[in-house]
Amino acid sequence: MSANSRMTIAAHALIWIGLYQRRGNEVATSEQIATSVNTNPVAIRRLLAQLQQAGLCQSRRGAGAGWMLSRDLASITLLDVYDVVGPSPLFAMHPATPDPECVVGSGIQPAMRTVYDGVEGAVRSELAKVTLEALLRDVLAAH
Repeated sequence: MSANSRMTIAAHALIWIGLYQRRGNEVATSEQIATSVNTNPVAIRRLLAQLQQAGLCQSRRGAGAGWMLSRDLASITLLDVYDVVGPSPLFAMHPATPDPECVVGSGIQPAMRTVYDGVEGAVRSELAKVTLEALLRDVLAAH
């Protein structure tokens, strides 16, 4: 099973836009962002469109078209990004209904749901602690 990279790409794109704006640029093009991410600009536009619907960024059309942040990096958390592009839920029950006459089959889903709810809560709690501003600081420090 492969991991979902949409959250990493979304955070990358938003942080890139934020840094680009700090350096005196008004809007960033999807082509510029895609170059940094090393992906197709169409993929970036699709992802940014989702982030725009959530109020994290906005687009400008026409002359000087591009993307800009709707909020400051310090006010955007990884949880905000996760809520837009993250897998929901992290884990799922298998699609077939287990045998209700089996002791394991009848109890596995409620038991697993309790574990999964705890994991989801822990993930959300950790993501809420990290702002994109903090990630930008880490990125710049690593560079």
